[in-house]
Amino acid sequence: MTDDLIAELVADRPRSPQQWEDLFADSWPPYIDADPVAAAALPEVRATGAALEVALTRPAGSDHDERLAGAAWGVPIAWDGDTDHLPRGYSDTLVRALADHDRGTASDTLVICAAQVHPSHARTGAAAHLLGHLVQAAAARGLHRVIAPLRLTGEHQYPLIPVETYARWRRADGEAFDPWLRTHERMGAQLLSTTPASQSFVASVEQWRTWSGLALPGSGAHVIEGALAPLHVDLEEGTGRLDEPGAWVRHR
Repeated sequence: MTDDLIAELVADRPRSPQQWEDLFADSWPPYIDADPVAAAALPEVRATGAALEVALTRPAGSDHDERLAGAAWGVPIAWDGDTDHLPRGYSDTLVRALADHDRGTASDTLVICAAQVHPSHARTGAAAHLLGHLVQAAAARGLHRVIAPLRLTGEHQYPLIPVETYARWRRADGEAFDPWLRTHERMGAQLLSTTPASQSFVASVEQWRTWSGLALPGSGAHVIEGALAPLHVDLEEGTGRLDEPGAWVRHR
């Protein structure tokens, strides 16, 4: 249930580093910071102050301290509604948001970049509550379109299946097979398209060995735990590259 959760903009009431750490602990794969495009863009995105960020808070009570139950954030871009003109994925969204900001381009679309719900609030409706508040906040700022490049949370179990196939799988009841896509569709979002490389993670083979726990003894494609696609290793160059796919959905 979400009756005891308070949704509010983070800009209105910043949270402590410990609250953020408690929310995000063990939530993302260990290689999540190895996307060079996102790593270069994120600090500037934060510095512009353009990003919308919403937090779900469980109020303090007699038996617990206030803690974050979830958070979601996004950036504004200019988009004409044409699927062919979407960013290539999450990382390209950040680049476009910065370019629009630097040019002074009027934004009309919110791109939901990420959302996280604490495990204690999983499958309670908290994610939909969180996303709904972010969509409302976007509308209040004149962003009448809302889209999202989803990292499909169940695809790591099927990393050899092309994303364009996986994203269109359906359960017997007709709902989306992927849990995260299903959450968005239940809110009324529609699947627009898929992208083969929403994020690209590049690191040394040694780093990938540490993250994956695998020896990676030969060049080629390797399936690693938690990844949405195979890791491509080049021992001669000493690097590994993981292109993770995504699926675009539209809320408004």
